[in-house]
Amino acid sequence: MNKEYMVPALLIFRKLRREVVVCLAAVALACTGLIAFSGASQAAAQGPCDIYAAGGTPCVAAHSTTRALFASYNGPLYQVQRASDSTLHDIGLLSAGGVADAATQDSFCGGTTCTITRVYDQTGGGNNLVYQGPGGTGGADTAATATTEAISVGGQKAYALYIKPGNSYFAYNSAGGVPTGSSPEGEYMVTSSTHVNNGCCFDYGNTEIDHKADGNGAMDAINFGTECWFGSCSGTGPWVQADLENGLFSGGSKTWNPNQVSQTSRFVTAMLKNNGTTQMALKGANAQSGSLTQLYSGALPGGWNPMHKQGAVILGSGGDCCQTNRNASAGTFYEGAMVKGYPSDATDAAVQANIASAGYSTSTTTPFTPGAKVSLQATTSCCTGDYLQHDPSDDKVVIAPVTSSSPATDKGDATWIVRAGLANSNCVSFESANASGKYLRHYAFQLHLQPDDGSSQFAADATFCPKPGNSGTGYSLQSFNYPAKYIRHYRFTGYVASNGGTNAWDTTSSWTQDTSWLAGAPWS
Repeated sequence: MNKEYMVPALLIFRKLRREVVVCLAAVALACTGLIAFSGASQAAAQGPCDIYAAGGTPCVAAHSTTRALFASYNGPLYQVQRASDSTLHDIGLLSAGGVADAATQDSFCGGTTCTITRVYDQTGGGNNLVYQGPGGTGGADTAATATTEAISVGGQKAYALYIKPGNSYFAYNSAGGVPTGSSPEGEYMVTSSTHVNNGCCFDYGNTEIDHKADGNGAMDAINFGTECWFGSCSGTGPWVQADLENGLFSGGSKTWNPNQVSQTSRFVTAMLKNNGTTQMALKGANAQSGSLTQLYSGALPGGWNPMHKQGAVILGSGGDCCQTNRNASAGTFYEGAMVKGYPSDATDAAVQANIASAGYSTSTTTPFTPGAKVSLQATTSCCTGDYLQHDPSDDKVVIAPVTSSSPATDKGDATWIVRAGLANSNCVSFESANASGKYLRHYAFQLHLQPDDGSSQFAADATFCPKPGNSGTGYSLQSFNYPAKYIRHYRFTGYVASNGGTNAWDTTSSWTQDTSWLAGAPWS
């Protein structure tokens, strides 16, 4: 939004009035110790790591770009870096134990590109995965692009860690608690069959601390891909295998395991557990439903027992990467954890049930479905805490702050019920959530909240067509009867505006950002 103007006193008053209310409410909450949250995301009763802990095999590393793996976790999931100015920003959760706050990433990365530079360890043990390249942990790889794959988890948008050849991540903390030597260990990850190759090696798990192949048993990592290390593989994959260094194992020997099954689900649960001395097990499942399939349970390969684990963590590459070479594998990572001990089959089954209940989906259903409620958040850097709302002092529509501590009236003012477009059912109209029968419409290009008078003119003025965000973020709302104009905020007031024109609100400065909105969970 263009700041080079004198803001009228009335508009400043509207802005300040809401800011004072927000600040007073925030102080009141701080004094009483209450915390409120408004949104569709709900905290989980249990996460996978709560289940592992209850089974006596606590998580020592827990990573995800999509959700919390502990019911109580409320810290950052991952970090992104913006290409335009190299600024770093942590992406957290919508609520404790909930789903990633993808809207924050969308807002921060709007108009530029972002990469995922690290994935935080939710255990607090400090095993934070950092990309293996200059500016990361050092090496020849690069960080993965942050926006390649958007999915939904429990109905909320989230982003995958989409690893292409040349991307990989590594963590080592000597005090991080990751098992070493022949200590028992279990691990799982949620991945995808739709983005794989036969390059070495899409792994998640225990690896060498020196980025070198240090001999049989120096690794204990899940591998997922179509690589057939020892030959004579049956089927086309991808398969869940064990990377124990110097080999990918489908079972307990270099001979192909006939019980291996290609995992072709869109979302895949992959599990490996290894007691470090005598046995290991491999399991796979559809991460959206159903139970685990036992792929192997038996003796460790001869020559790989006992294990010689070193306690670093790898994601997206083999252990001898990537200081002087580059990762050759491709894969998708949504979540995963490593545990101390050898989990029971009952614990494995409970973790799979938790994953299936998380609601992984590729759904890209529009938030503008008739009957849905939505709040429209500004994306311009000045105003990311502001939402499009009607001003109770008149019928004009403005942007102003709303937080979880805002009064219920302000939350209602910033909430809209999506209706089939009054002039065209392929588009939408927005009815106020707390002023029934009144709709968002433009008049003389300014936005107002007014009752539907049944005229064709009102219907056209109150109809908007959602489009991909003009800035590359969120959505833009095109006027039905003035297709070159979109809903825009200018001087904190709502208009329909074109990108250039005779009106002040048609200025090209910040037009793409001012006309791009995040469709967030309704405040009311």
